[in-house]
Amino acid sequence: MIQEIAPKQYHVEFTPRPPQAGDPCLVFRDRTLLEREQGERLVLPAWEDLAHQAAQVNYLFRIDETAYHLVELKDPDQLPEGCGWQSLRENRKRKDQDLLFAEATAYHLAQWYRDNRFCGRCGGPTQPDSQERMLRCPRCGNLIYPKIAPAVIVAVTWEDKILMTRYQGRAYKGYALIAGFTEVGETAEDTVRREVLEEVGLRVKDIRYCGSQPWGSDSNLLMGFFARLDGPGEIRMDRQELSQAGWYRREEIDLAPDHYSLTNHMIQAFRRGDWD
Repeated sequence: MIQEIAPKQYHVEFTPRPPQAGDPCLVFRDRTLLEREQGERLVLPAWEDLAHQAAQVNYLFRIDETAYHLVELKDPDQLPEGCGWQSLRENRKRKDQDLLFAEATAYHLAQWYRDNRFCGRCGGPTQPDSQERMLRCPRCGNLIYPKIAPAVIVAVTWEDKILMTRYQGRAYKGYALIAGFTEVGETAEDTVRREVLEEVGLRVKDIRYCGSQPWGSDSNLLMGFFARLDGPGEIRMDRQELSQAGWYRREEIDLAPDHYSLTNHMIQAFRRGDWD
């Protein structure tokens, strides 16, 4: 999965320092990222490439001893030589695993900084804190921490079959599992039951936790569960959410491992017979 970058180690602790030569920098424009082509690979620009153009810099995190920084440019149209805007969803095979993880996590934080320039309580401008990963409102004292939205992914099984779906109206057209956000007052297990019932009209039992994954592109913490069908297997699909839903036997699953998503990890686990 995207967070599996061993033997490298992600250091989430907030230990900010000014950017230094060689430090990789992340510059976002909508859902694109500034990157440099290095042979067949894509890499991030270094601080020395952007220092003269930087309007604002925020320390993000470290991977091993490499510090990553979020940079805003004075003029996004004046780019360093060899750099260009690349889609966050494309060219994954041209990047190292730790870079994919760094980009997704940085995007999560970039959206938080962007959406909290002003205090939601009093409207005053916020300031980054020097001791914690937090924004502080000097006018009213409001403290704003990064938003993490809990969500579930559910692999529903029925005997030797798994329920797989395709989303309606989304850029991603591949196989998916039932998924949704946890609402206020719900447990993760309650979310599993509700989302399955809402999206395909089925009831489930024997809900078992499988694993979790940070998903920075949507500011989520995904929690994966397996659950068994409880009752008839006739699907009543919510066509506003899904374009397709069906039961698939292991031998019918034609999906290559991607070493990226929790969804793929769970489908591959069922395919191997690790879960039923």
